[in-house]
Amino acid sequence: MKKIFLFAFIFLVFCGQLATDAQHVSTRPVPVPAADPSLVCSLQNDTRCRQWVDSVLKQLTLKERIGQLFIYTIAPQQNKANRELLRKVVEDYKVGGLLFSGGLMQNQVALTNEAQQMADVPLMITFDGEWGLSMRLRGTPGFPKNMVLGCIRDDSLIYEYGREMARQCRELGVQVNFAPVADVNINPRNPVINTRSFGENPRDVADKVIAYSKGLEDGGVLSVSKHFPGHGDTDVDSHKALPTLPFSRARLDSVELYPFKKAIQAGLGGIMVGHLEVPVFEPRKGLPSSLSRNVVHDLLTRELKFQGLIFTDALAMKGVSGNSSICLQALKAGNDLLLVPRRIKEEVEAILDAVKRGDLKETDVERKCRKVLTYKYALGLARKPYVRLSGLGTRINTPKTRDLIRRLNLAAITVLDNQTKLLPLDPSVKEVAVLNIGDSREIQPFIKELSQFTRPVEIQLGKNLTTAQCRQLQDSLARYKRILVCVTEHRLTPYQTFFTQFAPGVPVAYLCFIPGKQVLQIHRGISAGEAVILAHSSNDDVQKQVAGILYGRASADGRLSASIGNLFAAGTGLSLGPQTMPHFVPEEYGINSRLLSRIDEIAEEGIREGAYPGCQIVVLKDGKEMYNKAFGTYTGKGTAAKREAKSVPVTSASVYDLASLTKTTATLLAVMKLYDKGRLNLTDRVSDYLPFLQDTDKKDITVRELLLHESGLPSTLLFYQDAIDKDSYSGTLFKGRPDNVHPVRIGSRTWANPKFRFRKELASKVRTEEFTLQVSDSLWLNRSFKDEYLQKIADAPLRDKRYRYSCVGFIVLQQLVEARAGMPMDEFLAREFYTPMGLKRTGFLPLRFLKKEEIVPSSKDAFLRKTTLQGFVHDESAAFQGGVSGNAGLFSTAGEVARIYQMLLNGGELDGTRYLSRETCKLFTTVVSKISRRGLGFDKPDSRHPQKSPCAASAPASVYGHTGFTGTCAWVDPDNGLVYVFLSNRIYPDAWNTRLMRLDIRTRIQEVIYEALKK
Repeated sequence: MKKIFLFAFIFLVFCGQLATDAQHVSTRPVPVPAADPSLVCSLQNDTRCRQWVDSVLKQLTLKERIGQLFIYTIAPQQNKANRELLRKVVEDYKVGGLLFSGGLMQNQVALTNEAQQMADVPLMITFDGEWGLSMRLRGTPGFPKNMVLGCIRDDSLIYEYGREMARQCRELGVQVNFAPVADVNINPRNPVINTRSFGENPRDVADKVIAYSKGLEDGGVLSVSKHFPGHGDTDVDSHKALPTLPFSRARLDSVELYPFKKAIQAGLGGIMVGHLEVPVFEPRKGLPSSLSRNVVHDLLTRELKFQGLIFTDALAMKGVSGNSSICLQALKAGNDLLLVPRRIKEEVEAILDAVKRGDLKETDVERKCRKVLTYKYALGLARKPYVRLSGLGTRINTPKTRDLIRRLNLAAITVLDNQTKLLPLDPSVKEVAVLNIGDSREIQPFIKELSQFTRPVEIQLGKNLTTAQCRQLQDSLARYKRILVCVTEHRLTPYQTFFTQFAPGVPVAYLCFIPGKQVLQIHRGISAGEAVILAHSSNDDVQKQVAGILYGRASADGRLSASIGNLFAAGTGLSLGPQTMPHFVPEEYGINSRLLSRIDEIAEEGIREGAYPGCQIVVLKDGKEMYNKAFGTYTGKGTAAKREAKSVPVTSASVYDLASLTKTTATLLAVMKLYDKGRLNLTDRVSDYLPFLQDTDKKDITVRELLLHESGLPSTLLFYQDAIDKDSYSGTLFKGRPDNVHPVRIGSRTWANPKFRFRKELASKVRTEEFTLQVSDSLWLNRSFKDEYLQKIADAPLRDKRYRYSCVGFIVLQQLVEARAGMPMDEFLAREFYTPMGLKRTGFLPLRFLKKEEIVPSSKDAFLRKTTLQGFVHDESAAFQGGVSGNAGLFSTAGEVARIYQMLLNGGELDGTRYLSRETCKLFTTVVSKISRRGLGFDKPDSRHPQKSPCAASAPASVYGHTGFTGTCAWVDPDNGLVYVFLSNRIYPDAWNTRLMRLDIRTRIQEVIYEALKK
């Protein structure tokens, strides 16, 4: 019974509370909830484990129990002397484990089998494999070092790496890997940690440490995070001397200790204490942390609540070896396992003597021994293991292993710079020079892959060129339109002279197949380059991937794990991939880039003058992107923005409410597709397909009349008024000037009464089976409301058939589309256009497929919906149809809108896929009304009344497109092969803001495009 109680007590010690939250930088850390060491906590009530530990412990003498706390380092050599040493430490001193130094894995396995066979208690075989078995054993797979792995964003890959390392360790008979390094390497002069660290950001390091360690331990191998309390910011190698951490507690909490705290919270099982002098914890000068009770017991065990196995770093290192009775001091400090020096006899005797004289309690030895035995049981050492030597190499180096190494290397590739958007390269430009720094034979995999996209010309850069030679080489490079500087040489000093003078007049990309720190040797050239890719290594797979990245055929997603001098900060990195538009030099397509850049000034003027909080602008020429920029923020800097959370910068991925641009980017596309399929004709009467219009004055309206806005239908109908309870407010709903009853402004000369209620039978705050039309976050309409608004259209008096811009007409077209397509219009468009075109940010009801924070707020509606409209269409008619309407409701980005209009400009084809026939595109984009500037759904320039034209004065008559109330436009110029898209939220926060039109922003930008085209 006493044994049961003692065993339960030991496990309570194991499963204590966890560490201080690393983000808390107070000098008085606060405890956090416990997370148990995963490997042993499941054994707390395991009878077989308890019985095995008790039976082994009972058979061990005090000396043998002490021996279980020793990890002895031995060479994997099978000579007589080494095998005798192995027998001695295993049989005579009953060591708890072995650590083999470098050599051949076959020798290590043979000696492991021999040692396990002679051991009374199975040995814990440890390994020092920070970057795989190849760190110590020849002929084994080599994984990237941690600083390279730190660039990988997908931590599941790091976990997979940990699992693979566990598999390989088990194949060798290894149960413990002294990895990962949890040090935060923020000192570039660190002589010993450096590339062994995952990087310089404590949170990123912690994430990688946990992912790798979880992989190891899930694979049955104990992880050991090192070197506690943190060896990253030192300039002394603890193998040679004692480094000092002269930092405050707050600093240590936020940097050095952070990954270890997170590892403890994650329930990881092992930590190694480094040999470091830390004055804030240990006042005795010269006492290493590995021998300091203040550090090991008080900080690690008591304060941070770590109850896993605590290992010392190697006790033969100069940072600790000058101390006497090292092993005794290490045990008294609180360590569990000792990486012992060669003098095992003296160290064991010193501990025995200490127990005899009462300097070390025998119960402490027993407690530590029990702890070690429990971990041995958890690691499968209740029975003596045996490793099969035959086929060992094949089992270690598998195709799956090689593929993982490949995937890790590719995932670490980092695009450090692409400020001018040089990448992806324009595949139509064939004059490409590859300036090689290094052995030309080494880059042949890159050259071969590159040849699939262009015709590269290799030029070798010589060492220590004279000024004249540098000039001659630059002159020869001037003939090319793109220069790729390929760096495989590690010693770059002989090339520095060239790069101090290297200033070509064409775009240059640097491709660095070397470690990041070495890039500093040619920093002048790198800093002047238009693009920089850090590939870390020159293996064949990496070279091929970089060639693919250059041309948008492969992806790069890395982020720099540690700063490269002042060139690039940690965290630097850009994502490129097949979805990234290639970069094109405007001059090569007849456009003056200097003049085109004037767009920036106009866009920024609009923000400065309050025309809109932010905008996106895209210009395509002959299908090539000439300009793509985002300006401003979601909500601007005005009073409304101050009441909101911090305004978010607009990016090219930000999604806008297109307003009436929906008419041609959605509804018209659907009509064209149905026309293409023969499902309708321009002369068809819409009432033939829409029964609600039959037996009305609208029965003879044709498709053509609706598209030309010549149907006689009114411009708009306020559907929402029918949803309002007329008895819920007194007086009028609107007024021409503000008063106490009408305080909310909704137009330039209109104020409204917001104190009304919606009809009870029509409105609900939550969705139900009947209330399915969502208007805002907390407003749902009864699906029966559709019948009401369609009846409202049917009842509206038909006017004369002159030109009258009509949103109602396009709502009718939506009903026609759905009747002929046999499905909702949004689903039809997604199926026929948006999805196959790869448009992931285009569609109705965007909150169904995007997060709210990805969508730019359209406006603040204090009257009707009483909320900020973000992800809900601003247009009231579209909103009260549930967000899907023929006149408005589509959301998108300028880049994706441009692709839609490029498809139309291409005659219905995009990226090799045909969406509409060439004949249909020609018909719909060229027909013009006889009584207005309007085309078939499209708006056009007004040559008869230029002052009323929606386009720039230089726009030819062939231009077609549309504008939108929220401050949007898209124009196609077939004569010049141009597509121009402008998106903004000019009605945020106020719908009556007309500065965009007064400043003529959209047409001035279009005029700049034509000016740049003429020069």
